This record gives sequence, structure tokens and C-alpha cells, in this order.
Amino acid sequence: MASTMEADYLVVGAGATGMAFVDALVDHDPGARVVLVDRRAGAGGHWLDAYPFVRLHQASPFYGVASTPLGTGRLQTEGPETGLHERATGAEIAAYYAKVLADRLLASDRVTFRPGHEHLGGGALRSLDTGRTLDVHVRRRVVDARYLSPGIPATTPPPFVVDEGARVVPVGSMPALEPRGMPDRWVVVGSGKTATDACIWLLARGVDPGAICWVRPRDPWMLNRAVIQPDPAIFLGMAADLLGAAAEAASPDDLFLRLEDHGIVLRIDPSVTPTMAKTPTLAQWERDELRTIENVVRLGHVRRAEPDRIVLDHGSVVTGRGTVVVHCAAPGLRYPLPVPIWGETITLQPIRTGFPCFGAALAGFVEATRGDDTEKNALCPPTPYSNTPADWMAMQVLGNRASLSFGAVPEIRAWANTTVLNPARIGPGDLDRADVADAVARLRRNAPAGVARMARFAGLVPT
Repeated sequence: MASTMEADYLVVGAGATGMAFVDALVDHDPGARVVLVDRRAGAGGHWLDAYPFVRLHQASPFYGVASTPLGTGRLQTEGPETGLHERATGAEIAAYYAKVLADRLLASDRVTFRPGHEHLGGGALRSLDTGRTLDVHVRRRVVDARYLSPGIPATTPPPFVVDEGARVVPVGSMPALEPRGMPDRWVVVGSGKTATDACIWLLARGVDPGAICWVRPRDPWMLNRAVIQPDPAIFLGMAADLLGAAAEAASPDDLFLRLEDHGIVLRIDPSVTPTMAKTPTLAQWERDELRTIENVVRLGHVRRAEPDRIVLDHGSVVTGRGTVVVHCAAPGLRYPLPVPIWGETITLQPIRTGFPCFGAALAGFVEATRGDDTEKNALCPPTPYSNTPADWMAMQVLGNRASLSFGAVPEIRAWANTTVLNPARIGPGDLDRADVADAVARLRRNAPAGVARMARFAGLVPT
């Protein structure tokens, strides 16, 4: 017979978005009781499966939950990113979520955690260990925090055939090869952040750039990490420059080239116009290191890995026996159609462009403080992730509209300015800064024309 329990909310998924939502919800609704469930053994989502050398690609303060800053807020004082905010390691992120769960959520006596359980629908859960079921009587809402869960190499098989004798490893297995002696030849498969991390890891261990073959089906635009920082003069100044460039651009590609001139975006190969714009951050030193890898294969996606070659959409490449093929080709970000956040369930999605933890915390705050679903959906429309440059412009336009919607409510605006998860936060100490005032003025001046031009490029309005 199934066990039963009651809760106001059943939150499915204890990753970054689920944790941020629950944290804000219980902080602002003192009566809310929550059951938080995850298939994994702890909180932290995909970070519990991430490769050992992963780091957060953005500044630590932008990530985590609203009540508890991730990291110390310090600036780096040595190394190639001196002057930029610290970026947490994967181990630090996993430890952070374990601490938030124990010291913040469970300690409230209003959150119950059910690890190692799968959600069967409604309020039904099943233990992955024992098979026993648990029925949660949900008084208010089920919250889906898995709608945009990323696919990562550790949990996603290679999207190509692996023949017997081919050496194919997920990116997380690379360090295990080091004690036995680094292989002579490597093939890194993938175009995004995971692939860039893999290449940087190899180069940092003294692997000759000529020993690395990098399969990039598409070249990526990436954001310059130096301008995505938790300082309103920097972040809002970047946004003002972005919108000013958009207002003058003649085409989507022209806009990205202008953004490159402004130091907002980076590309690895200056001779190739990228067609991918998922836009994780990248440091200039990383770009320079990646440019030393000259053996770049642009023959489409890998279809088969054989012991001595790889077969792609538009040809094949001889690799030689013993070459290690590094699988970095999991889908990463997912692109289901945006749906209203508040419906039969609460479906967590980004609200402000590119900052999922802030969006989830914002949804938790709005759920705790507003009563009408129609109003909540109008205040917090979802912003989808981007894949292509046109998607990226749509993401900017929709994120801008969402920011205007929730920012127009004094209570929400005041809350948003209390959390460093909000990249556009203007704290009390920033109100009298001349550089912040200048950035805000330029942003307001450039926004109408810049947003309108990007909306046309993205096909959101008739041309």
C-alpha cells in the first residue's frame, strides 16, 4: 500500500531552478509546505554528474538561490581573470546546494526532500531503490523544474555509432586517462562550452595543439566574460552598448560583428561567421588558447567513430588507432516550446534573458506574493534559450519585455534589487554612482530603437 503525505507544493527537480524556486517561495510565503523530489541522491541537478574540471561559466553571484550567495563575492586577484568575479568549481556548487538544502530548506521544517524518487504524474512518486510508491496530496500546485533540464555527456550516450575498438570517452572520463599517460592524439567532438572546456583542459596539461582535432559542426558566438559581471555599471553599460549596436545594424550578422567590435561577444575563428549563439561566457585568454588548435573539422556532425577514423555528415577523417575521441556532443540546452509558467502546473523557465536561477527565484517570489495566474503570467512571461543568432535576438527582445513587465511593479522591482542573482540589480550602494547613472541613461536612450531592430531581425514583427 502506498504511503501518503500532504504538501502545498510538489516540486519535481532539485537542480538549480527547483532550488531557487523553493528558496524564494518559503522565504516569502511563511505558510507554504513543500515536498521536493529528485531522481538523484541529493540536490544540485546535473552538477552532481558534471565533469571533474567544470567551472561555472559566469560569475558565481549570478548562480544559486536568492537567500544564500554562492561564493564569497570576491574578485580574482591572480591568473588570467584577475579583476573578474570568482567562478565556482563543480565541487563547490555541489557542496553549496547540499548546504542550502540542509541549512536553509530542511531546517525550515517546511520542506521535505525525497531523493532517489521518480515522479509518476500528479502527486505520485516511486522510490528508485525499493519501488515503493508515495502519494502526495498537493493542495496547491505541482511545480515542474525539469522542463529545460540540460543533457550532459555523463548521462547522455554519444549521438553517433561507436564501433568496437574505437576509443570514445565522455568528457568527464578524461582525467582518469592521465595517470596512465596522456594519449598522443585527441578528437574533441562538440562546439559549445563543454568542448571548449575539454580543449582548455588538454592544453593546460601540455598537450600539443597539433595533437588535437576539434570537430565543430557549427562555430559559436560566445559572450565576453569580462562584460557579464555583477557590477551594474559594467552589466548595464554592456546592455546599453548592445542595444546601441542593434539600432545601427543592417543584418543579424552585422549586429554580431558590431558586438564583437564592442568587446561583448567573442568568436574562436575570426575567418568564420558563427551560426550558433547559445552564448555561454568565454574569457579572452581562453579564446586565445583555443585559437592555437588549427586542426578544426567542419564536415557536419559525427555519425560513426571507427578505430582509426570518424565518419561525418560530409566526409570522414583519419584519426589513427589509439586516438581518444572525447564526447562533448550532448544536447546541453533544450528547446521545447515556451509555455505559460502558471497553468495546471507551474513550469519553470527563464524570465530574464540567460539567467535561469534569477528567473526561478522570481517565479517563487511572484507565486508567494501574487494570487491571480493571469496576472502572474503577464508579469513573468517565459524567455526561451537561444540556439542561432536569430534566436538570440528573439531572446533579447522577449527578455526585455519580461523585464519591463515585472519591473513595473514596485514590490517586485524592490525584491529584484535585493538579490545578486539579478544581473541588472542596482543596490543601495550604487544609487549615487555616476558610472551607473550614465549606463542607465544610455540604456534607456538606446533601448527603443535597439529592441525594435532586433525584433525585426528575429521575425517577431513584420519587416
